[in-house]
Amino acid sequence: MAELFNVLTVQQARGALASHLPAWQSEETVPLLQGLNRILTRDIIAQEDVPGFDRSTMDGYALRARDTFGASESLPSYVDVTGEVLMGQEALGPIGSGQAWAIPTGGMLPPGADAVVMVEYTEELDERTIGVTKPVAPGDNLVRRGEDVTKGSVVLRAGHRLRPQDLGLLSAVGVTEVAVTKPVQVGILSTGNELIDPEKPTSPGKVRDINSYALYGQVLEAGGSPTLYGIIEDNFAALQQAMLTALEENEMVLISGGSSVGARDVTAKVIETLGNPGLLFHGIAIRPGKPSIGAVVEGKVVFGLPGHPVSAMVVFDLLARPIIKGTLHRVTDRSYPLRAAITRNIHSATGREDFVRVALRRLDDGTVVADPVLGKSGLISTMVKADGVAHIPLGKEGVEAGELLDVWLF
Repeated sequence: MAELFNVLTVQQARGALASHLPAWQSEETVPLLQGLNRILTRDIIAQEDVPGFDRSTMDGYALRARDTFGASESLPSYVDVTGEVLMGQEALGPIGSGQAWAIPTGGMLPPGADAVVMVEYTEELDERTIGVTKPVAPGDNLVRRGEDVTKGSVVLRAGHRLRPQDLGLLSAVGVTEVAVTKPVQVGILSTGNELIDPEKPTSPGKVRDINSYALYGQVLEAGGSPTLYGIIEDNFAALQQAMLTALEENEMVLISGGSSVGARDVTAKVIETLGNPGLLFHGIAIRPGKPSIGAVVEGKVVFGLPGHPVSAMVVFDLLARPIIKGTLHRVTDRSYPLRAAITRNIHSATGREDFVRVALRRLDDGTVVADPVLGKSGLISTMVKADGVAHIPLGKEGVEAGELLDVWLF
């Protein structure tokens, strides 16, 4: 068995996992509306220009810009209105010198026109003639063909996570199905003779299972597909059988509880019996969450998470979430932390990273400050009261009030 509490840094733990992590994410094709938050497996190439024609961005008149040069309210430029663009129909044109067509917002620019003058800057002389009171330049108040997307360009790259705006872009180029990675299948087990299901009444010595539900939510939020395997007794044989079942049906297994070195904590011992390479680390140089286990068993990832809810959720964010989202080699899969001033001194220890729960607020001068949410790692309410966690880096021995820290938002 690997040595207990062979403590690694977060980056070392990620490196150990990455060196044994298989490429088990497979591809599936889903309708575009089911693609939100999914990761593309192929580049998407535009098969047409967007827009497919020059379009007006204003209600007004399509014309030749040079016919308006020098126009003013005191000396308008007069043009003849010789046609009208109908919404959703092709503009046949053409427009000659000294001519204009009435055009709605989004209408197709007639051939020969190179600008649109807003209706607000025109005045009617008679039914067929208008005066332009403000000049326009070529290209004013219109969108050119292909200005949004050019035919043949890469619209989105493989590895991109689809956001709402991406769905809109893909619909614009006529893409109705997308090839994406299948969600990582994640099994979730809780261990502990003290645990009971949430629907059961508590009794002395018993507590309801928190971690299964919190981790289930985290897996869903990360884009994975979670399955609960219930509460397992602190028993080698029972945990081994549950683990074998979960490993057979999933690509990742999360076990909360049983990861410390107490006499009844058997998670590490069970993992060592399941397959190779087995246990990669037992202990991470962080607070909370030090007594965490990482393993790869026959190509599948296993995490033994602490029983304290805060610790389990923090470790999930640091190690499990990046694997589910395919961002293991990044510092974090939340790419842009918020910078906030911590409002009190906090002790840390060199050689350890601290993740402090904080509530954010904005001062009158616009400064964002982070108030530590104090409480033990077994108190789930502290996570509810917090907006995120502030990161105290590895080499610091604490921070002083007013110091700026990175805050990863929940």
